Amino acid sequence: MTALENQPSPKRRLLLASDRIDRSSELAGILQSVGEVDTISTLDIPEAPADHFAGIVVDINLRSPESVQLIRNKLRAEAYRSMPRLFVLSDALHHGSMQAWALGATDTISRPFDAQGILQRIRSAFPDTVRFDATASGKALNRGIAAAHDVMVKIFEKLPAGIPLTISDVMEAENQILKAIKQSSLREWLTTVGRHHTDSYRHCLFVTGFAVAFAQHLGMREDDQRRLTRASLLHDVGKAFIPLAVLDKPGKLTDQEISVMRQHPRLGYEALVAQGSFPPEMLDVVLHHHELLDGSGYPNGLRGDQISDIVRLTTIVDIYTALVEKRAYRLPFTHTEAFATMEKMGGKLDPHLLHAFRPVALGTH
Repeated sequence: MTALENQPSPKRRLLLASDRIDRSSELAGILQSVGEVDTISTLDIPEAPADHFAGIVVDINLRSPESVQLIRNKLRAEAYRSMPRLFVLSDALHHGSMQAWALGATDTISRPFDAQGILQRIRSAFPDTVRFDATASGKALNRGIAAAHDVMVKIFEKLPAGIPLTISDVMEAENQILKAIKQSSLREWLTTVGRHHTDSYRHCLFVTGFAVAFAQHLGMREDDQRRLTRASLLHDVGKAFIPLAVLDKPGKLTDQEISVMRQHPRLGYEALVAQGSFPPEMLDVVLHHHELLDGSGYPNGLRGDQISDIVRLTTIVDIYTALVEKRAYRLPFTHTEAFATMEKMGGKLDPHLLHAFRPVALGTH
């Protein structure tokens, strides 16, 4: 064993940025259990932080426009784009949580502090310093997830508020996403995305990960991989227009709520048509990803050859993802259980594509 191997691994180095440093002393003490902490005022956040920081913890008043704008400007710097960021919430109110995610939060913690819970979040959200610095694939993964998250914010928060979504917004993210999964792995993408706080974001990012890995497994041309990446990112855009009481209900939906939820393909399609510039295959996926080959799907009851290949592929990935995800009212299926369930769906899914998806699905144990 070399002298270098005998040396203990250095702790994570974390940057704690606060608009009231005295109020953050308790948090700094907790963080010191898992890392070295540099506590600074938000005014003093450097434009280019040292490479050895594993992540930044932001403790600000999220109801203060001045504090929010300052953090937004500071973290917009290129040096922070791939750095994990954890935000502190003062309460459990929706506004603070949404503000944190809009600022690119990797995760959130809330006051009053639960020390053990915080340490677990830190270990999950921030890799150890050595691995973070040395692994190009880890940085590619962080950049890809940050880019995908930015698209989710535009879909679920900005689009319903009337802020346009453009094809260029999606195209800016696709390259980072493709690189992330190619340079790391589908498993790492799913593990990292699985920590996301927001169910709708997490589902879309899971679907995107599986779709990209499936496309790469099939040996699709790069142009086709890009088309599928865009389509999978946007497939559930219509859920942005579903009431949160239905979308985020912690239990099974009633028949009436299911009827409301089933409006999302049409709502998404109409929203993108109104924006203009979105290519036909993306609109096709948004409108038809719940159609099934035997005509039992929705909204149009398409069957057989009426359903395009890109829709067939997205449907398989979407169903599989829904089965392996955790739900408030049931445990997630194992990968094997989920795939077996889909095999029993008979003529509803494309059998050739489903067979081809098997190594992707079962390779993520």
